[in-house]
Amino acid sequence: MSDQLHPPILELRNLHKQYGAARIINGAALQLREGEKLALIGPNGAGKSTLFNLISGAIAPSGGELLLRGREIGGMTPFQISRLGLARSFQITSIFPRLSVTDNLRTAVLAAHGYRYTFWRRLPGLGKVNDRIEELLQQCGLQKHAATLAGDLSYATQRALEIGITIAGGASLLLLDEPTAGMNRDEAAAATELIRRVSSGKTLLLIEHDMDVVFGLVDRIAVLVDGRIIACDTPAAIRANRAVQEAYLGMEAQQP
Repeated sequence: MSDQLHPPILELRNLHKQYGAARIINGAALQLREGEKLALIGPNGAGKSTLFNLISGAIAPSGGELLLRGREIGGMTPFQISRLGLARSFQITSIFPRLSVTDNLRTAVLAAHGYRYTFWRRLPGLGKVNDRIEELLQQCGLQKHAATLAGDLSYATQRALEIGITIAGGASLLLLDEPTAGMNRDEAAAATELIRRVSSGKTLLLIEHDMDVVFGLVDRIAVLVDGRIIACDTPAAIRANRAVQEAYLGMEAQQP
């Protein structure tokens, strides 16, 4: 009954992606519910980034179904999927280094409203755009960096800016690809709090290798091995899952 009242916001049904004879995603199945926070983990080469590329429209599936709010999105363009309320960040920082933090956010907000960035043409609703930029600066803790060129920011602050860019359009489903990669423990902890804050009331799917981040942030964990989801459960259940320990977590899963 609960499933009928709360259908999945995102559903993968027997999803496949192959290049020639190489099968990267091999029958992946997953359901993500509205407001849920789910981490996708797995060894290098398991197909995590390929799965994100399929969901966000960067590549088309070879088979199976990919549903967003019950609508088939397999084969749609990233722009079409974005307009349906899905936003994605990338493993490699994607910002405009020669633009200020404010102008990076302005570009993202304008794009979300269907405008191209322009320095010389006044746009309708500019006041609302500026209000949204100010809100993003506050949400991401970037107020004091508003006028700073993005390329001059520290790596961790650049990642915070990228999260701001990702959420600029108000998407209800966020895909974050290794948001704490390359950070020290303190930076990762700050990034985790930022993610928790900006994803409040939204649905979150993230790829992450830092198990402290994963176990402290999400409701469920899906484990991808050889292109298949071998387990999807609560953090406590995944930690105790012997198959997951053997495939990925190893002895770390048994540490308190």
